[in-house]
Amino acid sequence: QVQLVESGGGLVQAGASLRLSCAASGRTFSSNAMGWFRQAPGKEREFLAGIRWSGSYTYYTDSVKGRFTVSGDNAKNTVYLQMNSLKPEDTAVYYCAAKARPYGSISYAPNYDYWGQGTQVTVSS
Repeated sequence: QVQLVESGGGLVQAGASLRLSCAASGRTFSSNAMGWFRQAPGKEREFLAGIRWSGSYTYYTDSVKGRFTVSGDNAKNTVYLQMNSLKPEDTAVYYCAAKARPYGSISYAPNYDYWGQGTQVTVSS
């Protein structure tokens, strides 16, 4: 069994920064990519950023480009999300996910095979 565990969430003021971490444990597996999603109350889960290990390509949704940076370590199945200039609308539960299959869009949640339990990020105005 594979577990993904996020950490680094919390309560911050607008304009602050946070760094989320996600580490895999349990059964050894090989991921094709890892990504970050978030879900705010009453809203659907949305893709934020992802990293495809082959070539270290990174992808971002428009709302976080220039503010968030995804990075990671393929060998450790670990991924990070550096979040700067946080806004109240960034308040949500943040999830990391690992995609084992080598096909499919990195921004499409059903393409991911493993998910973390989520970490709360709250940004006050």
